[in-house]
Amino acid sequence: MNRHRHTRHNAGFTLLEMLVVLVIAGLLVSLASLQLTRNPRTDLNEEAQRLALLFESAGDEAQVRARPIAWQPLDGGFRFDIRTEDGWRPLRDDLLRQRRWEGGVTGVSIQFLDSDKTVNRLVFGTEAIDAPMEITLFSAVGRVTIIGSGNGRYQVR
Repeated sequence: MNRHRHTRHNAGFTLLEMLVVLVIAGLLVSLASLQLTRNPRTDLNEEAQRLALLFESAGDEAQVRARPIAWQPLDGGFRFDIRTEDGWRPLRDDLLRQRRWEGGVTGVSIQFLDSDKTVNRLVFGTEAIDAPMEITLFSAVGRVTIIGSGNGRYQVR
């Protein structure tokens, strides 16, 4: 009597179960990719932080080389120059090389705090003390300011 009783064992998933799992996985992946988009203000702030560190390095490098180093914004980027007997020459250095803007920077303003005059380049002298300054980076999403206190250190605000 019991010899032909067959029990059916489910050995896998049904097609419907697989489709439900794939839809859920697709939704999770799309939500994760939406969360991974960067805030443009964060990119601008990070570019300002990088630039502040490069300014500190340029000031230190000018003291070590005993030659002034200048930072100059360009269309689409910036570069560091070094003062030679023949005038200003682009600095060919791994750290202080010419770079393209990141973070959506569209413009730059350089202003010394003790003057109303705006300049087009920033010079790091061979002395540790310099004039306080503000460098403002502009982008489509706002602006960020790098404050140079005159003692070789820079803060981003």
